[in-house]
Amino acid sequence: MKKGLISIHILYIFLFVSGSIFAVGERTISLGGEATWRAVENRTGVTEVRSVRPHPVLVLSSATGASVSGYSAASGVWGNFSALNESALDMSISFDERETALFRDSVRHYKVSGSPGIEAVDRVFARAGTGAVLFGSAETSVKGSSPLIIEPQSRNALFADGNSIRDFTVEFWLYPLNMENGEQILSWTAARPVGGDYTVQRIHCYASRNRLQWLFSNFFSSTNGSNYIDIEFSGNAPVVPKQWSHHLVRFDASTGMVEYLVNGSCEAIVYATSTGRENSEVYTPVVGNGGVFLLGERLMGIMDEFKIHNVCAGRSSTQRYSVSGGRIETRAIDLGENSSGVVRIDITGGRTGLRGTSIFNEYRQNGAFRFSDASELNFFIRAGENPYLLYNTPWVRFTAGDDITGVIGRYVQIAADFYPSSDGEISPYIDELRIVYMPGEAPLPPRNLTAVAVDGGVMLRWRHSPNANTAGYLVYYSAVRGELFGDGAVLGSSPIDVGLTNTLFIDGLKNGTLYYFRVAAYDRITGTASNNVGEFSAEVTARPLAGLPPVKTSP
Repeated sequence: MKKGLISIHILYIFLFVSGSIFAVGERTISLGGEATWRAVENRTGVTEVRSVRPHPVLVLSSATGASVSGYSAASGVWGNFSALNESALDMSISFDERETALFRDSVRHYKVSGSPGIEAVDRVFARAGTGAVLFGSAETSVKGSSPLIIEPQSRNALFADGNSIRDFTVEFWLYPLNMENGEQILSWTAARPVGGDYTVQRIHCYASRNRLQWLFSNFFSSTNGSNYIDIEFSGNAPVVPKQWSHHLVRFDASTGMVEYLVNGSCEAIVYATSTGRENSEVYTPVVGNGGVFLLGERLMGIMDEFKIHNVCAGRSSTQRYSVSGGRIETRAIDLGENSSGVVRIDITGGRTGLRGTSIFNEYRQNGAFRFSDASELNFFIRAGENPYLLYNTPWVRFTAGDDITGVIGRYVQIAADFYPSSDGEISPYIDELRIVYMPGEAPLPPRNLTAVAVDGGVMLRWRHSPNANTAGYLVYYSAVRGELFGDGAVLGSSPIDVGLTNTLFIDGLKNGTLYYFRVAAYDRITGTASNNVGEFSAEVTARPLAGLPPVKTSP
């Protein structure tokens, strides 16, 4: 009978202890997928796209300022040209909005108005970003299609009434369906005052013999404003229907050079000078009054990323994604407990891009996200107990799905670097990211706490906490039930840190007063001087009285 009772008792203890150890187990926090990407606070050159997986994925952005076409400041003979960046933008219309009525200039210098026959198309048909504009829908003929109207609405606009312009760059992507003669891609029309009358000022870009023809009329003025010259040029190579091509015109006010580039290659160079050649008087643009841009008038085709810059651009690359890639960083993610340990980070994702009008997608789970076309993802993590001090902690690189050791803290932050394929056309993406971790557990409370009163004090004894990581104990006392922070003892106010001992004599207590005692175990929070304090032991009481015999100090 006794053996049976002993066996049951041992089994009970085993279940109690094993339950304490294994009840918590691994936990998971998910980012992306159904959990969304709200925790990703910092994004450089990275955006969310919905057409790759059932839920939005993080992918390189092809529509973020200079990274759209990868422009950079040139060197050598091109050293006078500037980089195209956000600060140089005068107008930026991405057409990423899902409705034509929502098309806008993100710089807010110009007002954009749609017309019948214009449609917004999604990422499948776009060259950059998540959308583009289609001119001449199936319901309209070329002759009946209407333009997108763009009007200056700020005195800061480069094309505001009367402005004198120095350097400028105009660029856009074009996907013509037919490329018929007379299709009008772009026009600017304004009234230029001449004496007491006005004459028409015009910038005109239209299709002629499968090339884009450019005309600048009454736009470039002499220094004293008495003379204007007309400039006309076209590309050499034909613009192929149903293929994307990038078109860029730039003006350098220091030399008067006007250059036309198609897909990054020079197609024409002319000079806005008194002689039409270099090293003579430079004519610079002076904007007329009441000017307006018209995009896609009598055009059948798609346009994307129409931009004007207030600099003369450096030599360009027409890759979809910037070679410098992009980066994300999450906010400090709370794991809930101090000293939590990250076990691994599970990640699903892959690479994606457009091939014709189809979306290419390669999907994988965990492992090294490096692909045969040189696109890749690199992942980093750091952790700490204070979310505001994480920036002092170095990043640790990790491989998705592999075990992680030594990353411990209540707060974790994750970063990822995105790099495109060698031709700049394919981007890696992240579908979902799952943080698998073990929550930090404070030690279990000590057991069998006893209190023996003596004259002016109380002797406390307890059995050690069963946790091997216990670093010490805090003893709480008070003369009021329910309160833990008493005072008056010789050793100081409650709680008293007694280290790793399991006995304590509290002297200096008032005779005749009933005192309440609890003890809690603690371990040290990794990398700090703080304590991770566990739950309280059961409460015990004792009343010191005069004349009580001293208690034995041996256990």
